[in-house]
Amino acid sequence: MAYKTNDPHWPRGQSKRHSLIETLLNIGSGFVISMIVGHYVWPVFGLQVTVADNFWITAVFTVVSVIRSYAWRRAFNRLHTRGSQ
Repeated sequence: MAYKTNDPHWPRGQSKRHSLIETLLNIGSGFVISMIVGHYVWPVFGLQVTVADNFWITAVFTVVSVIRSYAWRRAFNRLHTRGSQ
């Protein structure tokens, strides 16, 4: 349910700047964690991956993840706005 109010004390949520900072920290930390995990996981499966290869593999999965996350967010946002009308 969406709440609409003119009360200046009503919580407004995150500013666009804070949303951007949160998103960049989320993506950046996920990228670093994936690089570290990949360094140890690839050899377990018998794959010898260079640091450069690990970087590009992680980059591809990160881009796919960002697109997926954005698509789900927009879908749920659409459902939420339809449900509040």
